[in-house]
Amino acid sequence: MKYWLFKSEPDTWSWDNTVAKGPEGEEWDGVRNYQARNFMREMATGDLGFFYHSQSDKAVVGIVEVCATAHPDSSTEDDRWECVDIRAVRPFASPVTLQMCKEDPRLADMVLVKNSRLSVQPVTKEEWNVVCELGGTEP
Repeated sequence: MKYWLFKSEPDTWSWDNTVAKGPEGEEWDGVRNYQARNFMREMATGDLGFFYHSQSDKAVVGIVEVCATAHPDSSTEDDRWECVDIRAVRPFASPVTLQMCKEDPRLADMVLVKNSRLSVQPVTKEEWNVVCELGGTEP
């Protein structure tokens, strides 16, 4: 299993929207960055990810699961773009802010800390465990 982080502006698509989609999940569409798209191509069903509210909150607020592997992005006719489907697993007991991640030396190499602009990014198992610990959430 691999671990990931999915970023979304809560005004566009929030954790609550993801929860409302239920077990069938939703396409993580609209990604137009080659590196982020390539990360989605690496994902397998059952991989877990952090759901991160960007812009105002700048915090990990929940855990999602990849429920469909990379397929054509239905929001475009351009066949270069693919996406995965994700579904909500559980919310964080307490949100973990970007500032908290930056202040924890165990997360110094985390992609979120080094390149917070990338919308889909890998997370190591060690980083996964630390962020879950900070948020009082079972890994």
